[in-house]
Amino acid sequence: MTINLPEVPTKIKTERLLLRMPMPGDGQVVNAAIHASLDDLKPWLAFAQEEPSPQGTEINQLESHLNFLKREVLRYLIFEKETGNFIGSTGFHSIEWDVPKMEIGYWLDSNAAGKGYMIEAVSALTDLAFATLKCNRLEIQCDAENFKSRAIPGKLGFILEGILKNDERSVDGKRLTDTCIYAKFA
Repeated sequence: MTINLPEVPTKIKTERLLLRMPMPGDGQVVNAAIHASLDDLKPWLAFAQEEPSPQGTEINQLESHLNFLKREVLRYLIFEKETGNFIGSTGFHSIEWDVPKMEIGYWLDSNAAGKGYMIEAVSALTDLAFATLKCNRLEIQCDAENFKSRAIPGKLGFILEGILKNDERSVDGKRLTDTCIYAKFA
């Protein structure tokens, strides 16, 4: 089967934000945000289990740039338009172009929390997924105990399809966790 991959914008502008694909040199600002937010990210994200090195974060951004170009993972870095400050990351992963369907993931610098930025960013990605990428299904999955993350799909009209009990090990490996699956459809 031949799949024609769609054109994907490398930049998305919203009222307050600029989302853009990772570029060489982004590692420093991403690393600083991870370090500033480590306590908030650690319970939920595998990459936050140890303090990442600046070099490791830069390599990750370079890999993300290449994955974006190959349309395998479409990560966007989030910047405040007004200040130009990096405030988080979002994007599409678990992409199946033949359906098409994908999952949105996200994390936010703790210093930018509580301002509605992630709702704005995920809303823009949701619009992109259906209007431009012609998705039939869009998912957001998160730990059932991550109430901040669960609020995003709830506010954007995603349906909680189910909660998978004892679905995964926690990122620290110490317990079993439940996974919420939210979805939205074309």
